[in-house]
Amino acid sequence: MYITLEELRDIKHRLPSGSIKKIADDLKVDEQIVRNYFGANHLENSGNHLQAGPNGGIVLIDDETILNKARQILTEADSAVSN
Repeated sequence: MYITLEELRDIKHRLPSGSIKKIADDLKVDEQIVRNYFGANHLENSGNHLQAGPNGGIVLIDDETILNKARQILTEADSAVSN
């Protein structure tokens, strides 16, 4: 899957407080792996691949597990606000 780095960072910034820890705990990975996945300090250590391009570049995501978990959290948060 391809996504711009800007879009990926936007997803991270929209997550409710504590979501990085929740994702890490649910997937049994270190929190820094989740931060790196979203383009923190070491995107190159995330398993994602950054290519130069508009909006911070294009990220090729090989494993969407963390992204899907983040999207699930956003959907649940949006649903809670709607109710």
